[in-house]
Amino acid sequence: MNEILKILNNRMSLRKYQNKPISEEHLEQLLHSTMRAPTAGNMMLYSILIIKDKDKIKKLSETCDNQAFIAKAPLVLIFLADMQRWSDYLHYCDIEKFCEEKGMKYNGANNADLFLSISDTMIAAQNAVIAGESLGIGSCYIGDIMENYEIHKEIFHLPDKVFPIGMLCLGYYPENIKRTVQSRFDKKYIVFNEKYKRLSNEDFNDMYDHLNKKFNHNNSFEAKNIGQLVYSKKFGAPFFKEMERSVNVIMEHWNR
Repeated sequence: MNEILKILNNRMSLRKYQNKPISEEHLEQLLHSTMRAPTAGNMMLYSILIIKDKDKIKKLSETCDNQAFIAKAPLVLIFLADMQRWSDYLHYCDIEKFCEEKGMKYNGANNADLFLSISDTMIAAQNAVIAGESLGIGSCYIGDIMENYEIHKEIFHLPDKVFPIGMLCLGYYPENIKRTVQSRFDKKYIVFNEKYKRLSNEDFNDMYDHLNKKFNHNNSFEAKNIGQLVYSKKFGAPFFKEMERSVNVIMEHWNR
């Protein structure tokens, strides 16, 4: 494998970091590579918040589902799906008058824009992850930044057309760390030729076989299988209900 493929195949989520700041040189290289990510129409429908302030990072460790390791991260990047900048620029370009003269209806930022900006944002975030890995900087995605929207909106002065969709904790890999790369499902259950395939019960039995062999039936959730355990830990958990509530509030603001 070439070096890029090695990075892609050996990357892991890092939750323990060296106790030192990321150098400005590395940060600039990382950000430059991030902003070279593919983007719809070269519009770059995202913004990035650099968070170094320890108090803010500690607050994020609390608002993002009380994950203590976040507070130890030397650097946090918050990735924002951002239609506010384009909305403001179109207003600057007198778009309302232009549409009136051309007999066109002017539509503000809508749900299609939201989905497109989310795509732009997370593509850029993944560029940051890979750039960081190449510099010896590990990372961990935090989807919980979508929780507690009102708090984050106030802390970071977010306008209505800006949505915190992803967050990265970043720091240098500790010396002599043992890499543990998590297994993935077999390609035949994820990648399909020409058309989508719904999986059968037999497919699921085979797909989850490697996890079923390690399944602990004496778990605290009293779950009888992997699906029940994942639902209890994720989809049915209080943090996920808060995320759903928060996203609904975000949508209300987005569609104003």
